[in-house]
Parts: sequence; structure tokens; C-alpha cells
Amino acid sequence: MSTTAAADAELARLESAVAAIATNLVELDENPDRKELGVTALTGRTAQAWSGAEDALGRLWQGHRQLTDVITQARALRDRRRPSEEERAAYTHQVLGPSITLSTSTVPLAQRGLLGTGQVSTVCSPAELLAAMETAFMTAVDVVTRAGEAWRRMLPVAADAAASLAHARSLTPGAPGPLLREADRLLGIVTRTLATDPLSADVSGLDQVRDLLARADAERTSADELRASLTRRLRDARALLSEIDAAFRSAEAAHAAAAGRFHDQTPSLVREKDLVPDLAAIEALAAAGQWSMISPRISAWTRQAKDHLAALRRAADRDTTLLAGRGELRGRLDAYRAKALSRGLGEDTTLTPLAEAAREALYQAPCDLAAARAAVDAYQDALSATIAARNPR
Repeated sequence: MSTTAAADAELARLESAVAAIATNLVELDENPDRKELGVTALTGRTAQAWSGAEDALGRLWQGHRQLTDVITQARALRDRRRPSEEERAAYTHQVLGPSITLSTSTVPLAQRGLLGTGQVSTVCSPAELLAAMETAFMTAVDVVTRAGEAWRRMLPVAADAAASLAHARSLTPGAPGPLLREADRLLGIVTRTLATDPLSADVSGLDQVRDLLARADAERTSADELRASLTRRLRDARALLSEIDAAFRSAEAAHAAAAGRFHDQTPSLVREKDLVPDLAAIEALAAAGQWSMISPRISAWTRQAKDHLAALRRAADRDTTLLAGRGELRGRLDAYRAKALSRGLGEDTTLTPLAEAAREALYQAPCDLAAARAAVDAYQDALSATIAARNPR
């Protein structure tokens, strides 16, 4: 590629880059977080970081102007109808060479040689300036983004903590206690830091405030509220005791109905557990006003009672399932026999022995449910085959 062609490609790249730079710089300039940083009296890490970001922003706008000027001058040279060799060289230098002066500084007399110049300039090519601007842009965006994220993450939490603190104060007659005073102090530190130094704000401070408020709320809970809660739990325990009594009677009835009636399937029997004395002991503590001792005891009793209730219900379900299975098979057999009678097959020499075998399996004790089901299925299959044979399509 010729030097002029390389310059043309670079000029096109620079023109496209300048358009994108302008859009991104305007968007960054209008960013609410950047505006907030620009008007806030910042402190600490955020003030230091924002100082560097502001310097980067200044260099970005200056670089944009310098690139724009270079592009304008280069385009004017390139668009001449018959440029001279000097103009071609100037064009190439403008686009590809160190044509941009970044800064000019004065050299003190004591540091100059006899032939030294009084001023020193720092120059770079448009491509080098563009790379430096990319770094500066990332620096500015990083500070703005991190500060904005800190505000959005922590400000709502701080507002909730402040509302909770105000609510706690409204419920506390007189001067606030030490826990609320410490919560107020910590919240003040966090909110001040968040306002002026978001990059240093630590969410753990808000966690401490919430913990203090929770502890203050626990202390504020009155004995009446505790007593009312435990009284409800004792009432629920009495109701649970009634459920257990009813479940035991159901399990006992199901066991009695199924016992001895099934082959190789021993019905379940869960022994009744006497939970009354333990509950009576807990109620005695309540009567004596020992409310702080009740909660762990009533929790343990309730877990034990619920486990026992579940075991009783499982036992009743297993026994009931055996009886229901046998009843379902008996119903099927009756329906098939009625169907056989309706088709004039009540005395059929093939079907009658199968029906009798199924009936005997279902009505003998103990009953082998698997064998009975197989016998009913055999009768059903034979009945269907016989009907199909008598009524061919």
C-alpha cells in the first residue's frame, strides 16, 4: 500500500472515530452520576479518583478538538485538485506523523545548553492521541460507573434503615436506648460517607445498623406479646392433641378391619403415645409465669406430636388401602358376572369355574390380593374372549 493510500485509510478511520467520540463524550457529560460527582463536595477516595477522572475528561475534549482540527486540515489538503509534492507530504505527515502538539513547556535557563531551545513540545500522531484518549475515557467511565453503582446499591438500603430507625423511635417512649443511639450514630457515618465518598462506602455498616435495630426491637417486645404468642402455641398444641386422638381411633379401626384378612400382609399398628403429661408440664410453667422456659419445650413437644400424628395417618392409610383394594376387586368381579348373566353365560362351563375361583380368592381369609387380582383378570379375559367368539365381526 502506498503512503498516500495508507494516509487515506487512516483519515477515514479518524473521521469515523471522531464522530463516535463526540457521541460518547456527550452521553458521558449528560450522565446523571457524572453530573452528581461534578456538583458534590467529594472527599476521600472518591475525591482523589474524580480528580483524575475530571483531568481525563478535560484531555478527552481537548483531544477531540485537536483531532477535529487535524482532520479538517488533512481533508482540505487531500481534496485539492492538483496537490504539489509538498502538499502531499504535508497531508501524509498530518495524518500519519507526529502532527499534534500535546503540550509546550518552558525550559528553565539553568537547564539549557548554549544551543538549547527555551521551549520543549510534546507531540504525537493522531493514532497515538486516539489510543491515549481511549485510556482516558475508560478512566472517567470507571469512576462514574463505580460511584453510580454504589449510590444505587446503598442509598435505598440506607433510606430503609432510616425509616426503620424513625419507626423504632416512635415506638419507644422517652429517650432512645443505647442500641438506637448507636444505630443512629452508625447510620449517620454511613450516609455521610455515601454522599461524599461513595467509593469508600461499606454496606457492612448498614448491616450493623439493621442488626442494632433488630436487637432493639427484640428488647422492646413486651412480656404481654410473648405471653400472647406462647398462649396461642399452647392452644394449638391442645388442638393437635385432639387430632392425634382422632387419628389413633381411625388407625385402630383400620387395623381392626384389616387384621387377619390378608395373606402375607400384616396390617400396621402404631401404639398410642401419651403426650398429655409433657403438655401438662408445659402448661404448669405457663401458669407459674415461666414464659421464657416454655418456647423450647413447646417446640420440641410439637415436633414429637406431629411426627406421631404422621405415623398414625400412614398406618391408617396402609390398612385402608388393603381393604380398598379388595373391595375394588370384588366390585369388578360382580360387574363381570352381571355382564356374563346378561349375555346368557351364567352357566358357561369355562367361565363358571373361573368366576368361582376368583370369588373364593376374594372371600377367603386371609386373602392373597395378588392371587385374587390374577383370578379376576383371568375371568375378565375369558369372558371377553367368549363374547368375542360368539359375536364375530
